[in-house]
Amino acid sequence: MKTKVLADVASPCALQRYPNTRLYIGSHWRDGSERRTNLVRDPATGGVIGEVALADPSDLAEAVEAGKRGFVRWRSIPAVERASALRAAAALMRDRVDTIAPLITREQGKPLSEARGEILFSAEVIEWFADEGRRAYGRVIPARGNDVSAIALTEPLGLIAGLTPWNYPVGQAVRKIAIALAAGCSIIVKVAEETPASAAEMVRAFNDAGLPEGALQLVFGEPAMVSEYLLSHPDVRGVSFTGSTTVGKHLTALAGRHLKRCVMELGGHAPAIVFADADLDQAAASLAADKFHNAGQACISPTRLLVENSAHATFLDLFAEKARAVRVGNGLHEAITMGPLANARRLSTLRALVLDAVSRGARLVVGDPERTQPGYFLDPVVLADVPTDAQIMNEEPFGPVAIVNRFSGAQEAIAEANRLPYALAAYGWSRDIRHIETMKREVRSGMLSINHNGLGYPEVPFGGLLDSGFGDEGGTEALREMTFSRFVSVRSPWS
Repeated sequence: MKTKVLADVASPCALQRYPNTRLYIGSHWRDGSERRTNLVRDPATGGVIGEVALADPSDLAEAVEAGKRGFVRWRSIPAVERASALRAAAALMRDRVDTIAPLITREQGKPLSEARGEILFSAEVIEWFADEGRRAYGRVIPARGNDVSAIALTEPLGLIAGLTPWNYPVGQAVRKIAIALAAGCSIIVKVAEETPASAAEMVRAFNDAGLPEGALQLVFGEPAMVSEYLLSHPDVRGVSFTGSTTVGKHLTALAGRHLKRCVMELGGHAPAIVFADADLDQAAASLAADKFHNAGQACISPTRLLVENSAHATFLDLFAEKARAVRVGNGLHEAITMGPLANARRLSTLRALVLDAVSRGARLVVGDPERTQPGYFLDPVVLADVPTDAQIMNEEPFGPVAIVNRFSGAQEAIAEANRLPYALAAYGWSRDIRHIETMKREVRSGMLSINHNGLGYPEVPFGGLLDSGFGDEGGTEALREMTFSRFVSVRSPWS
């Protein structure tokens, strides 16, 4: 299958100018104090399309001071009014979908259809947490005296630092922003420098919805410096990070030294167990759609497909057919179903992982990792019978590469699924209730979806175990991460 980068652009909105991006501090858009910038590249061509302003420590100091003031203002607004402001932001996101989506495609590469979906789903996330913030209940505790009241109050943590990656530049940031604001916190969000413009438009929607000054701020900058500064600052009371396990461990240690509340959504290497009794057509179609969505650049993307021996050949043929049908090219064209990788680093890493697997005996069923072309394109790759000592069996590929291995019994599949220290997402396919119950009981993961993909909705928990992190970014559990319980006991002065 050859990648075709289509030149004719179907959507007029895709022709908009890509803007340079500035910092948003204290409700003002501005350059960094030292006026430093990074170049932003289009992953479909590798060419420069714009610049993003970088913050230095003095800019971050201003953001923290503004965030402290913003927290006082925002938390004093009744929850029902905060919910109205968040709902207004969601409505603006929907209204501006054809402005924001092409920016995502230009800077991150995903097809316009996926970019639109990211914006619309982000609006849904905002709305859900807006309403959930109205239900941040405390409780009345039976007191040990008729003249005593005992109350547990739910209070917002304070100023939050949100650190997000480039794979979902709006979707990842929106979760952190919506959860923090719904809880009554203020937040400084630091988005990846590769994908700044779409995040800036998202922040603009929140600003236009009427947030008070300092409640939400957006910065860019050298990642280590920004995270070190924010996590070390005594006025930043919590951090929510999405990214690699290596960086997450460092940030967790840093937060621990300063006693910060943490939510860490880290790497995965999701297994998908397919038993011979499963609906193989449905399993292949669903797993291929999940695997090649966003060019496989998703932490919950299925990567290790484990198929029962008697069904392996049939499933592999079905899955390979789906992979060959993927239309790869510039995501600005409506017909494209998979865009480029986000940057050159991902391309070189994935090529090395595939070549290493083949050198150790894996079968290359679909794809040509050595084919070069303009931009950061990699056609879907399907590998079969990959040995466990291959790097790709032990390192998250984070790209459009699928492993289709075989197993002979349920316990062999469970053992492989649980072999790695990653435990974020897992999938299973079977019609046999015994296999379903075995997977429910024994697969070690923060999230498990059987016979479909039911992960990531705003109302359900979203988080992992072990090296995949801790804490939640979904459901009622997510709001609890941004609040604390404060106990108040009062004895009546008239008793």
